[in-house]
Order: sequence, then structure tokens, then C-alpha cells
Amino acid sequence: MSYSIGQVSKKLGITVDTIRYYDKSGILPFVKKNEIGRREFTDNDVHLMRTIICLKNAGVSVADISKFIDYRLQGDSTLNERYQLLEEHRKDLQQQITDLQDTMSYLKFKEWYYQTAVEAGTEEIHFVPNTNEVIPDLADEYSNHLKETGQVDEFQRFSNVKDYRNR
Repeated sequence: MSYSIGQVSKKLGITVDTIRYYDKSGILPFVKKNEIGRREFTDNDVHLMRTIICLKNAGVSVADISKFIDYRLQGDSTLNERYQLLEEHRKDLQQQITDLQDTMSYLKFKEWYYQTAVEAGTEEIHFVPNTNEVIPDLADEYSNHLKETGQVDEFQRFSNVKDYRNR
């Protein structure tokens, strides 16, 4: 089956301009043009474009996407290179996810901090008496709150937060 650029745009949920950008960037060398110069996409082209979109969403550079597509077009002799490229980017993405989870966990801690201060009507509940310094074991207090409220997964994530872990 053959698809127009508009059909592919709708099928993949991306704009026609994005597809044109990918083409001009050289990452769609597999797409053929008909006798009047219009792109005609096959089911396999759409599959490859889904891969491109996935890689782009994972933060992979256009240069690395282009390299992956070139490897793909070279066939089985590049299976290992493709696997290695994907594995490297998967590890990078996993680290980004972990970092974001740590950040989210710390933000939840700060939300708890301010929620309890609002409820008390003062931030001083979190300070060493007669100072404006946060009590040293506040993270432990928050951890206990998480345990007491059954937030086991959040407790585990908070334990991984760098500031807390390195105390």
C-alpha cells in the first residue's frame, strides 16, 4: 500500500512540515517519489518513521538517527551497530528517567514541607529553635511520614534522592 505525506502525517500524529524537515535532514532516504515528485510512503516506510519518532522523542540527535537509518539500509551486516546505538540511547534515557523521578521525589518532599508549614501557620515548625535553619533530620521525618501513610514506593524513591542519600 502507498500513502501520501498527508496520510502519513495523520497516521503518525506529526505535521507535514516535520516529515519534510526529516526528509531535508536526510533521515528519510528510503522514501521514494513518484513521477511528479511527490513522496509515496510504504507500510515499511511508516514503520521506520515510527522508529525515527521514537528516537527523536528519546532525545536522540538527528545525526544519530541518520546513522541508525544508514545502518538499517545497509542490512544485516550492521545489526550489532544498530543494537549498540539503541542500547546506548536506552541507557541515557533510563538515566534521565531516574533523574526525573529523583527530582519529582524531592519536589514532593518540598510540597510536604510547605503543606505542613501552611497547616501550622508557620515555617518555624521545620527550623532549629531560635534559628532559620532547617532541622537536620527533617528528611527522616518526611520518610517516617511516607512509611506511616503507606507510601512505600515513594519512600523508596525518596531514599534515592542524592541530598538525602548522601547525608
